[in-house]
Amino acid sequence: MPSSPEDFSLRRMAIPAFGPSLMFGLCEGTILPVLALSARALGASLAAAGLIVALIGLGSLLANVPAAWLATRFGERRAMVGAAAFALVALVLCLVARRAWVLGLGVFMVGLARAVFMLARQSFLVEAAPVHLRARAMALLGGVHRIGMFAGPFLGAAFIHGLGLSGAYWAALIVMLATGALSLLVPDLQARAQPDGAQQAVPAAWPMMRAHAPVLATLGVATSLVAAIRACRQVVIPLWASHIGLDAATTSLIYGLMGAVDMLLFYPAGRVMDQRGRRAVALPSMLIMGASFCLMPLTSGFASLLAVSLLMGVGNGMGAGIVLTIGADASPLKGRTQFLGLWRVITDMGGGGGPLLLSLLTALITLAGGVVVTGGLGLTAAWMFWRWLPRGAAAVARPS
Repeated sequence: MPSSPEDFSLRRMAIPAFGPSLMFGLCEGTILPVLALSARALGASLAAAGLIVALIGLGSLLANVPAAWLATRFGERRAMVGAAAFALVALVLCLVARRAWVLGLGVFMVGLARAVFMLARQSFLVEAAPVHLRARAMALLGGVHRIGMFAGPFLGAAFIHGLGLSGAYWAALIVMLATGALSLLVPDLQARAQPDGAQQAVPAAWPMMRAHAPVLATLGVATSLVAAIRACRQVVIPLWASHIGLDAATTSLIYGLMGAVDMLLFYPAGRVMDQRGRRAVALPSMLIMGASFCLMPLTSGFASLLAVSLLMGVGNGMGAGIVLTIGADASPLKGRTQFLGLWRVITDMGGGGGPLLLSLLTALITLAGGVVVTGGLGLTAAWMFWRWLPRGAAAVARPS
């Protein structure tokens, strides 16, 4: 385990730094496609089924600040092991649920565990990775989670083929057992030890928020808009495909190709951020994302929607790691994990609120109008990054 930035190697740190995030993403991707089906099978209405699916995000949002306390109090390794055990209980609840509310409770608990895993690995990499590799490390962290989410449905499908709908939860249980075992073998960062009992008091969440209000209200809000438009892209493609009459198989093909383009770009994006600065990625990423949303209402068939979706995938892939990296750059040395917990609260609010805004706009005006207004979120984020994101290749490591 490296105790100084000079000892850090992305290749050598692949398993301890990125393995737990990959495995948790695989677990999450395994169950997400079947949650609504499971809820409906238990008698839930369409609205209730949608709420149950959303409980993962709600659980993650509510657990960000407590997750920061757990990681600080017990260390990242023990926090992840505890979260894996907690997630195993949650998955058992999902598996044995005979009422929709029991399934919802299990899903909510998975969201709580998700916050611990994501925050623990982000805070680990902020400490372990040197500044000149920080963006690559953060892009890889986000990228491997995307890979797990991408592969999860295929693993779940294989188990469902043999065991029925419950097979997805059995697959998730096996993956989570492996995740807990891997987390148990991952050592904590030695650099966290404070010499001669000189450990400083951990700042509380509210004083931390007041002390860092300017950066949270500018760059924090900008990254929240990034999270919002990213969440909307997962909703808008199926909605618009249905609107123009494409079938489910064609829609899935478009969505899969967009995801493949997205995943190809996460490491190059991190490299560019390290070498040319955060602006070199954040600005074009959000401009492309915003433009692709604004172009979508002009599409009328498979070819045009595929082209715009691939452009959207390029924009999202270019921006891989920007939320994590900018948060890491802005974090102070004292109370860093608590700050990152607050940062994740803000960005998760954007991720949860984006699709709700799109739904509201669609109801108030039209789907096309809602899509265009949502594209404006990306353009707004680009302006905010231009206004407040520091120039240059050097990361903005906060001194205190």
